[in-house]
Amino acid sequence: MAKNTDYYKVLGVGEKAAADEIKRAYRRLAKKYHPDANPNNPAAAERFKEISEAHSVLSDSEKRKHYDLMRKYGAFAPTTGGTGGPRVEDFDFTKGFEGFGGLGDLFSTIFGKGRREAPEPIEVAVTVPFRVAALGGRVPVNVGVTEACPVCGGSGGAPGATISVCPECKGKGEIAFGQGAFAVKRPCPVCRTRGRVASEACGRCGGRGEVQMERRLMIDVSPGVESGYRLRVRDQGQRGADGTVSDVFVTITVESDRFLQRDGQDVVCSIPINLAQAVFGTRVRVRTLEGKRVVLRIPSGTQSGRKFRIRG
Repeated sequence: MAKNTDYYKVLGVGEKAAADEIKRAYRRLAKKYHPDANPNNPAAAERFKEISEAHSVLSDSEKRKHYDLMRKYGAFAPTTGGTGGPRVEDFDFTKGFEGFGGLGDLFSTIFGKGRREAPEPIEVAVTVPFRVAALGGRVPVNVGVTEACPVCGGSGGAPGATISVCPECKGKGEIAFGQGAFAVKRPCPVCRTRGRVASEACGRCGGRGEVQMERRLMIDVSPGVESGYRLRVRDQGQRGADGTVSDVFVTITVESDRFLQRDGQDVVCSIPINLAQAVFGTRVRVRTLEGKRVVLRIPSGTQSGRKFRIRG
């Protein structure tokens, strides 16, 4: 990030631009300056890096809030002219961020000092049959994950293509914006963090080295689970660059049953009988959760709405 970088000017939007406006501006510029559309054009690649960096900050509400605060106090002011708060040119690199009144913490919050973030957990929803929710059981869940391309093995190259060190990041997989304490590391837009580039892109993944796959999991549902319950399945989500695997969170919705309903920890149902059965009494067969039918005796003189209990 250059000392006088203004992310709003980079994207060509105003300070009050809404999130949708920022997104549209980024997509328009990214499409125009993307390295794939401008091969062997260093100027376009540099412009794309600025656009990506600006979008990564302004598209995140928390990062944007901190950035606006630093911008307000002159942290990104040009190196000449103007007055006001602390300036980049006044920064003493031997003393850290003391002269910036805590802006160093904001930098750490925004840019993360180049550390790799853990993969995000995956959120999915599943509908569970009423009987399974009541008695417990196993249900299948389909989870969308990104995996290494089965054709190129993650290299991004077509079969027989030459794989060489990325000229942009020199094989590091990431590039730095700015200088010294203001350097910010971001994934390389040319090799997409792999550090290598292919002479010909893989036809299966388009050179990305990864494809979207669907993984089928079997999850255990505890007896008595209710709608809205959130179940955690460890180490079955997305694999990160550091080799760690995120968790999957499954939100359960209990499917309604045409005959049985839940009332706390009990199950209730309504059974219609005719007038003669109510007056003289009768026997009816009641379906239970296990699928069996239990014979229930209805005594004579039973009134509409009366409740009977079948224990257990």
